[in-house]
Amino acid sequence: MPKENSKRIKGRIQMEKHIKVPMTREEAKQLKAGDYVYLTGTIYTARDAAHKRMQETLAAGKELPISIDGTIIYYMGPSPAREGRPIGSAGPTTASRMDKYAPQLLDLGLLGMIGKGRRSSAVKEAVVRNGAVYFAAVGGAGALLSKSIREAEIVAYEDLGTEAIRKLTVEEFPVIVCMDSEGTDLYETAAEKYREEFV
Repeated sequence: MPKENSKRIKGRIQMEKHIKVPMTREEAKQLKAGDYVYLTGTIYTARDAAHKRMQETLAAGKELPISIDGTIIYYMGPSPAREGRPIGSAGPTTASRMDKYAPQLLDLGLLGMIGKGRRSSAVKEAVVRNGAVYFAAVGGAGALLSKSIREAEIVAYEDLGTEAIRKLTVEEFPVIVCMDSEGTDLYETAAEKYREEFV
């Protein structure tokens, strides 16, 4: 079970959770939009080119190079690592660029995605249908986020360079739940709350 802390922010309870990954679907369903989550364990990276190739692989009736079931994919392509570091700057890319690929992967068992920005209605439907979750990492903080990455290893599509699929070992990697398994979307609820308070 994840470790939890809570604090009250402007009238609501804000949960802070520490989760071992890969997590279970039951754990994913306990997460709520707005929760702060710290991930420790294994996640994978994949961006546009890797997603396109995975889609082509599936269309050809072949197996993917990594197990998707229960996996969390981070939409990120790192910069070169400095000496003594496992990875360079590791900030999130815009998640909507993967929207046309995400529903199929979610239906195959993908449990979580990490990126930045809004998702399409098709992605939201697939998240709800599969009890998955969409996390956001802070854009523009790639150097800081890289400090939570302990190991990085290319495991597929090495020819894609920075867009190759990497296996990451992370420790207390900070993310925010932006879309939970019930379809609550923080981008929508936060905007509504802002309008109520300031407009």
